[in-house]
Amino acid sequence: MEPYQNLVFLKNFVTRPNIEVGAYTYYDDFKDPANFEKNVLYHFDFIGDKLIIGKFCAIASGVKFIMNGANHESRPISTFPFAIFRNGWEKIMEGQNPKEKFPYKGDTVIGNDVWIGYEATIMPGVTIGDGAVIASKAVVTKDVAPYTIVGGNPAKLIRKRFEADDAARLQKIAWWNWSAEKITEHLLLINSGDIDALEKVAG
Repeated sequence: MEPYQNLVFLKNFVTRPNIEVGAYTYYDDFKDPANFEKNVLYHFDFIGDKLIIGKFCAIASGVKFIMNGANHESRPISTFPFAIFRNGWEKIMEGQNPKEKFPYKGDTVIGNDVWIGYEATIMPGVTIGDGAVIASKAVVTKDVAPYTIVGGNPAKLIRKRFEADDAARLQKIAWWNWSAEKITEHLLLINSGDIDALEKVAG
């Protein structure tokens, strides 16, 4: 975005097949926005978890996504990950599925039109609903409901952007799935608080 060089449409820079990003989602980085994937941590192919990010999301500099590969066992006497060092220690994995042996919380899913603030951390397996806002430096350990604002460590509800009925209406409208032409035509409504009017043009 001229002349500012640190903001990019993220879809154009993602190379890993286990990261999916929707159209118009942008990433801002104070140093190098092309290095978004360095912020997706412990994301190992053999585990198979995905990071799925919807359309029209705004992701600030320093946001980190911790994936399932960061998990260690806590049930045994030791939490040390012996198997990764091999040389005989891999025997603790014999006949076991990594997803069953180590804590596995599934894919990390970010909805559409989500704003994730500066240096927030998203933990494994979390789902963040459409239209949610994640405050700066929040640590998100649990699912976040659509159209809510959360913050803190661990992140907790600060307030609802819209009540549940209106949030459900907005998800049904799903303006982010409209064509670019339709979005442009109705941009003032999308940028307003008039759900009734938006619902009418949605058809």
